[in-house]
Amino acid sequence: MRAVPNLVNVLAPAHEHEFEATPGLPEALPDGERMLWQGAPDARLLLRQALHLDLVAVYFGLLLLWRAGTAWADGLSLGQTLGALAGMLPLMLLAGALLTGMSWLIARTTVYTITNRRVVMRVGIVLSITFNLPFAQLAAASWRPRGRGGDIVLSLGGADRIAYLHLWPHARPWHLKRTQPMLRALADAPAVAALLAQALKDAEAARQALPEKAVVVDPTRPLAEPSHGPVPQLA
Repeated sequence: MRAVPNLVNVLAPAHEHEFEATPGLPEALPDGERMLWQGAPDARLLLRQALHLDLVAVYFGLLLLWRAGTAWADGLSLGQTLGALAGMLPLMLLAGALLTGMSWLIARTTVYTITNRRVVMRVGIVLSITFNLPFAQLAAASWRPRGRGGDIVLSLGGADRIAYLHLWPHARPWHLKRTQPMLRALADAPAVAALLAQALKDAEAARQALPEKAVVVDPTRPLAEPSHGPVPQLA
């Protein structure tokens, strides 16, 4: 039987993701693995950086200027001009409310987790999907400052890929062919980036200390699975 991602109840946080042994993780961590950090996007940063509220505001500002210019060219009075501009306010408020609500829902339903062996991303407003990214499958990790926060970009190695639409907005913009997952709009991005860098160094040192025939991770395991499914268990 084909597994189906679980439906997320965004209105009842006390009963959200009952199937998770730990919030953000579909199963308890195996022996030897420990959680280093867990967090979520900042809704306000997400609103501006991923949903581009600033660009939307500029767009409506240009529309207002154009409307005022055409009213002046038509010889309308000041009162008539203000009335014409006021007619655009409901549309502007609706657009702002929709973007704000979407940002809040994305932040509320997203959980990023970093352990000493992998990065786990539980994403999705209605259909919740968990992406397991073992350190062995990460080709590179970097972070970029964005205002008072920042993003952590993960580059995947090997042949495994994740569809861009499955990740959005947790994906690096415009990298469609080789998608790059992102821990997006983090208020404490510098600290999280430093923690991840140290975890990667420790994991690489531990891997090099293993005997040559030891298997660290099964590369055939999928990167994504329904959030109630098994978590890849690393040796």
